[in-house]
Amino acid sequence: MNDKRIEKEINSEIKRQEETINLIASENIISDDVSITLGSVLSNKYAEGYCNKRYYGGCNIVDNIEEICINRACKLFGVSFANVQPYSGSIANLAVYKALLNIGDAILGMDLSAGGHLTHGYKKSISGSEYKSYFYGLNNNGEIDYENVLQIAKKVKPKLIIAGSSTYSKKIDFLKFRKIANEVGAYLLADISHIAGLIVAGLYQNPCSFADVVTSTTHKTLRGPRGAIILSNNDLIMKKINNAVFPFLQGGPHMNTIAAKAVCFYEAMQKEFIDYQKQVVKNAYLMCEEFKKIGYKIVNGGTDTHMFTINVKEKGVSGFEAEKALEEVGIIVNRNIIFGDKNANDVGGIRIGTPSITTRGFKEKEACKIVFFIDQVLKNIKNDLKKQNIKKEVKKLLKK
Repeated sequence: MNDKRIEKEINSEIKRQEETINLIASENIISDDVSITLGSVLSNKYAEGYCNKRYYGGCNIVDNIEEICINRACKLFGVSFANVQPYSGSIANLAVYKALLNIGDAILGMDLSAGGHLTHGYKKSISGSEYKSYFYGLNNNGEIDYENVLQIAKKVKPKLIIAGSSTYSKKIDFLKFRKIANEVGAYLLADISHIAGLIVAGLYQNPCSFADVVTSTTHKTLRGPRGAIILSNNDLIMKKINNAVFPFLQGGPHMNTIAAKAVCFYEAMQKEFIDYQKQVVKNAYLMCEEFKKIGYKIVNGGTDTHMFTINVKEKGVSGFEAEKALEEVGIIVNRNIIFGDKNANDVGGIRIGTPSITTRGFKEKEACKIVFFIDQVLKNIKNDLKKQNIKKEVKKLLKK
């Protein structure tokens, strides 16, 4: 590589990833095939428009690739229509809003402090500034209270209800959300960005039979490239969404990424992928239960998925302090807002996810050791000597 400065940074990032335990729930490790596809000559091709309706010549091959990607997405999730062009999950959600709503329409999503995402109506997101956003939260058990969701929906009369989250670790009942949406005459959007891989493996309810539209990123549990997809069984809705993606929100699709999505979908059709997802859930469940045994409070009471959030505030540590101290020993997490937090810059939780460590081959034994390491760091957050010893143990674990 001629650009030695960037080459140096890439090599540093390779080293960082190899020498740390990654517990960020929204990150994973792509396969060599996905990586090769992302770096292929498809990066050179401009292809504004859709299959067989491009605004550039020379698109017959990329048309084939996009059609393969669409067909695989539809097969994986059991839907009739898919748009595989969105650059990100945020763009995918915004396309749905543009297609189904008018500026100022009411939307109802999960509150950020309960586990919702920025694009589900948060005031600093375009979803909260351009639309009138309302929120539902959790009950005292840290779970969705569907009767309360219905009461809020009856009161605010949203045009769109969003079922999905960024940190909620219990299962969402999409059928109940469908019934609520029907009762108030709202569209239902299911954002499955975090749980898409679990759905493909049959470990989580598939919302595609219930929701008007489903959005998902492709780089979390799906273990594909960074990007997103939009799914629906409604032809009319999908036509509106296609127009919202292009030309309203995006220009030329990234054909290298679309091809990498197709490879990711192929990999998700293999038995090994189902086995992988089962281990992801096993690792998360075991870690969660181990934390509970040693006195940590889990925000949703437990996990049915690939992630969970720990309340570290009760241990006298802020989320930022926990994140920083754990990174010092080679364990990567992200601080997370939890119910009761008043400031997004001063949060009381850390989110733990198992997709990446499971891709690296970690199973129950390693998961238990990681819990021990985290507990020791949080108990000795100002003890540099103790943290250095834990860092050595982390390195030993990574070498196995």
